[in-house]
Amino acid sequence: MIMHELSIMLEVVRRVEAVAKANGSPKVKTIVLQIGEAASVIPRFIEDCYDAAIHQTTLEETKLEIEIIPAMGRCLDCRQVHHLRDSQGICPTCRSKQFEMLSGREFQIKQIAVEDHYESDQNH
Repeated sequence: MIMHELSIMLEVVRRVEAVAKANGSPKVKTIVLQIGEAASVIPRFIEDCYDAAIHQTTLEETKLEIEIIPAMGRCLDCRQVHHLRDSQGICPTCRSKQFEMLSGREFQIKQIAVEDHYESDQNH
């Protein structure tokens, strides 16, 4: 299973490096990922394979932050919005099992934080 997350992280590294290069190759400090509770990736595995994914790349000294997006659904019967994990997919208002997924499947790069010129000048 971790091979799935490693291949995803290798693609994230490729994309972040491409963005940095397109923007004059600033030093990337932090990558922030958003991962939904119902996404097909496991955040702990993403963290576990991060060091391997950035090894011998321009991102070797970066930090990874992960934000978990709650799995939220809207009941198709009573229209109530509820947290799918807490409710186990059953509407807490009317007990229906029919819902529309509103969030929780995301996997995206939310932010690429780079070192600003002031910081860079202070370090040299």
